[in-house]
Amino acid sequence: MADPKVLVIVLAGGEGKRLLPLTNDRAKPAVPFGGTYRIIDFALSNFANSRYLKIVVLTQYKSHSLDRHISQTWRFSDLLDNYVTTVPAQMRRGPRWFQGSADAIYQNLNLINDERPDIVCVFGADHIYRMDPRQMVDHHVASGAGVTVAAIPVSKQEALEFGVIESDDGGKIIEFHEKSSNPPTMPGDDSRCLASMGNYVFDTQTLIDIVTPNQEHPLTDMGGDVIPALTKQGVAYVYDFSKNIVPGQDERERGYWRDVGSIDAYYEANMDLIAPVPVFNLYNDHWPVFTHRKALPPAKVSRGVAGEPSFVDGSLLSQGSIVSGSHVERSIISPSVFIDHDAHVIDSILMEGVHVGAGARLRRCIVDKNVVVPNWANIGHDPAQDAKHYTISTNGIVVVSKGQIIQR
Repeated sequence: MADPKVLVIVLAGGEGKRLLPLTNDRAKPAVPFGGTYRIIDFALSNFANSRYLKIVVLTQYKSHSLDRHISQTWRFSDLLDNYVTTVPAQMRRGPRWFQGSADAIYQNLNLINDERPDIVCVFGADHIYRMDPRQMVDHHVASGAGVTVAAIPVSKQEALEFGVIESDDGGKIIEFHEKSSNPPTMPGDDSRCLASMGNYVFDTQTLIDIVTPNQEHPLTDMGGDVIPALTKQGVAYVYDFSKNIVPGQDERERGYWRDVGSIDAYYEANMDLIAPVPVFNLYNDHWPVFTHRKALPPAKVSRGVAGEPSFVDGSLLSQGSIVSGSHVERSIISPSVFIDHDAHVIDSILMEGVHVGAGARLRRCIVDKNVVVPNWANIGHDPAQDAKHYTISTNGIVVVSKGQIIQR
């Protein structure tokens, strides 16, 4: 049997309110991650590696940096009719923006009608993971499902933020609970729930039919409306993400998936990259994560102007960064960052173009692009003082916004 014709739709139009202030002027999928990447690169890389190369990215809020990143980075062969293209909200169905993820697809059904695929993959743009979508498509075709939902076990507390699945022994979804206050746990495991990852594989006609309004109350959201409706029709099945096999991936990484929807989750996923034996390995050249690479010189670690030695441990240093007689531990240093002599950067994430002045002290911070940290500034050591000037997460991570002026 010939491989099905597959179209990929990546949903990248959400506001990302829980990631404020990092999403003050950018869409969540465009937020930098791991020094050199954007969050969306992980989803797109999965499809590029699996050779599903017809991809549309639906955008809406604050999409300029996302549009620019995709246009500069994600270019496939036109000769072979492959593409990654952003599609902004166009009000094709009337003078209104997208009312939800399902409505976004309904308003862009012309993309499906033009491509005429057999299968449509509808995936989120804001998770960190490796996955071979081809295996999920194969599972979908073999099961005869109308829709297949990728799922992973999470703690019951985490499950409050996700759709939770109950399925029978054959994998058919029998109940779907969207962000329930008391989600059902997995059989034989009272501590965990089977959570939807927000990644779906649809038969094309099933998707078209379910998102096309034919009732008084249209279905606008994938998790809240569409999947429960298809569950009632008996055509929704679950795919066990933990069984997905990616080349070059060891057993520790299998099943790794992080929703980086909050500051704390974003920070912790970044810190996963710099563990002594990282649970998510950026150095897997069998399944690389692709991104835009600027023409910058190599990272440099040197003595300071007065001969002070540098110390760097457990950190990622991106191209164009300079550590000059300073102390960096367990931190992610993005491109073109400069850290001056006697500065200490501990357990922190510095985004592109940040300048850390001499003697500054940063601990458990996220510093957004192009911020200048003055000499001898102190951030992350005095919660009461930091709260007067910066955003502080539930777990005490201090976030310095893009363009923020820092006082010593």
